[in-house]
Amino acid sequence: MAHRDELLSIGELAERTGLATSALRFYEERGLIRSERTGGGQRRFRREVVRRVSFVRAARGVGLTLDEIVAALDELPDARTPTVADWARISLRWRPLLDERIARLELLRDTLTGCIGCGCLSLRNCALYNPDDVAATLGAGPRYLLGDASGDVVGS
Repeated sequence: MAHRDELLSIGELAERTGLATSALRFYEERGLIRSERTGGGQRRFRREVVRRVSFVRAARGVGLTLDEIVAALDELPDARTPTVADWARISLRWRPLLDERIARLELLRDTLTGCIGCGCLSLRNCALYNPDDVAATLGAGPRYLLGDASGDVVGS
């Protein structure tokens, strides 16, 4: 067990990381961080958990899911805190995923005005972009915002 001076209470960890204690408890339940327990059952965190939480916050900040973050952290031996080399390797592996998400956001940004610009506010009934709801043949959801083109519709 770590020396008492090296351990942080959940409140101290919350203050250091900017997260609510409820979020830290949730992260612990998900296996993102670990605590030790005092004789009275109180959580105590090693100081290195501040870096681990910072890693999670950085990954969440670029839109990664907790499942994606858990999977990356699970690859580290002994659930250690990511090093600079770990971060470089993991972020390189995440790059194609992030590039894909950025492309979808750019498409959404660039087509959103056109989709609601006519005033009908309906992709289902839009006489310009989706007459007779032909986009539904491509699948569920906002097909043109997901990257499909009107030329993709069978029979058009």
